[in-house]
Parts: sequence; structure tokens; C-alpha cells
Amino acid sequence: MSDESVSNENEGVDEAGWDLEPGDESAPLVEAVGRLVRFCREQAGMRVADFAQVMGYGEDMIRKIERGVRIPRVEFLDRADDVLNAGGHLRAFREDVEKAQYPKKVRELKKLEDRAVEVLLYSNHNIHGLLQTSEYARVLFEMTQPAYTPVVVERDIAARMARKSIFEREPAPTLSFVQEQVTLERPYGGRMVLRRQLEHLLEVAQLRNVTLQVMPTDREEHAGTQGLIEVLKFADGTGIGRSDGAFNARPVSNLRDLRILELRYGMIRAQALPPRESLAFVEQALGAL
Repeated sequence: MSDESVSNENEGVDEAGWDLEPGDESAPLVEAVGRLVRFCREQAGMRVADFAQVMGYGEDMIRKIERGVRIPRVEFLDRADDVLNAGGHLRAFREDVEKAQYPKKVRELKKLEDRAVEVLLYSNHNIHGLLQTSEYARVLFEMTQPAYTPVVVERDIAARMARKSIFEREPAPTLSFVQEQVTLERPYGGRMVLRRQLEHLLEVAQLRNVTLQVMPTDREEHAGTQGLIEVLKFADGTGIGRSDGAFNARPVSNLRDLRILELRYGMIRAQALPPRESLAFVEQALGAL
């Protein structure tokens, strides 16, 4: 549904953006953008009611944005820039606002991923977020209970897709993924969603800095029984890691704990299919759909 087709206090109210989380460090930015929106509106000689009608949102939503308690969508800034003849001053905040709109924990994770020179990832319940198509991610978010609102689903999909910029970085980080066999076979969202997801896996696996391996279900020995593992290493020799079954699932950064996670991940890689056989396995799974 486009912004223009939404009436005052309807669903479009939520489509304008997202409430600022308490304690969010983006608050000064969001407040500054709100003040600029108000300044541009007043300079254009428009009342809140008039601006809201043209934008297709409720007056209350416009006031929230101007007070800096609501993070506007980048599409809102684009349209407001045109409506208010702001000369690009509102559009100039697109990149900053786009980052601010994602949940705080996602922004923090993306900052770490942007610094990483090596990433080790083992997933056992679904395809890892960095490998997901937007279609597959949507299905996962829509299955979450308690159910997310449509606005939250769209926000979280956008945030997850933004993290995939890690594949475009220069210099490219080394990325290693190990996926459980079941994650390649469970048809979340239907066979076509899974088919496109597997096709995407094969494309990503062709990148020279990416290694994809599959852990077969019939393995009699498995070092990943304690669940998901994520390890990010940085250029200065430091790192951060997390595992569902270690250290109470909290992130760790000391060398001793990281070494434990790396040891487990190394065993998982050794027990999984080699990369070439793994790609053949994915192709076989795709052919079976």
C-alpha cells in the first residue's frame, strides 16, 4: 500500500516509521531530523493538518516525527523534501535515518560485522540470516510468536537485508558457514520459497571469500549439539563470539572463551561435508523440489 493511499488515522499511521526505543543512542539524530521537518514545514507555510493530508498520514504521526519520538522512513523524508521544497536538506539524512530505523541490537551487530575480517557461523534451525532471501526471512518473522505487527516484520526484514552488505565489502572478509541438512529441506513458506533460497545459497557459495558446508543428519558424531555458534574476528586480533549452549548464550570476547568456540566450530567443520560435496548436496536438494 502506498503512502498516498492511506487516510488519516488508518494503517498508514504506523507506516510512517517506528517509535524510538528507550535509551537509543540515535535519539539526538532523530530529534534533529524532527526539528528540521518542522522548520521546513513552517517555512513552507503549512499547518500540521495540511502537511499530514498531503503526506497521507495522521496529524498525530506528523507531530511525533517533529518531536523526535518517531523515526521516519526514508521514503517519508523523500516525499517531505518534495512537498516542502526543502532543497535536499531532508534527503541528506537518508543514510543516517535508515541506520537508525533498525533495532538497536541489529545496528550493533552490523557494526561488528562491518569490522570483521573473518566470520564463522554454524546454524542448526534455519538458514543463517546473512544467507537468507527476503522471502525466506519474511516467513520466519511472520511465524514468530507472539506475532509481530506488519510494521515490525517489514522493519526487521529491511534490517536483515541491510546486513548482507558484508558480501560487498572491500577488502572482503572470509566467511565460513555450516548449515544443518534439515535447514536445506524444511520448506518454510512452501516449496517455491525454499527453491529460491537454495538457488541463492548456490550463488553466494560461488564467492571466493565464502565457504559453505553442510552437516548431514546421519552423522554419528557432532560437535554442534549445543546449538548455534557465531564467531567474528577483527583485524587487531580481538574477536567476539556467541553460542546457544555456552556461557549462558552471552557474547564473549576474552581469548579463552573465544578459543572454546573456535575449537567447537573447527570440529563441526571437520565433521561436515567438504565444500565441493556440500554444493553438490545443495544442488541435489534443489533438484528434489
